[in-house]
Amino acid sequence: LMKYLKIENHKGHFIKDKRNPTVWTEIDQIDKDDLLNLLDIATKEDFELDDYDETILGNKAHQIIYKHIAEKFKTFLNNKNRFKDEADNLFKEALEKYQ
Repeated sequence: LMKYLKIENHKGHFIKDKRNPTVWTEIDQIDKDDLLNLLDIATKEDFELDDYDETILGNKAHQIIYKHIAEKFKTFLNNKNRFKDEADNLFKEALEKYQ
């Protein structure tokens, strides 16, 4: 598993560019494109993130941002197979209908 969200030095971080996984960006710098990129990675690959822990995140902005992002990604990862199955079934039904 590759970690894409982490808490380190009392701040939240994310990998902005998967091709350069040693460079971490502070979570308060995340934008819509970064979120979409992370979601795309989580959809296709194994995706790991540190659990939210308010006691080790000292920066209040990082607490808020990291908490919300981590919750959404945890929910997605816990339901990833169900989402994939539902999407596959919808695609299969559409193919059968229009063939």
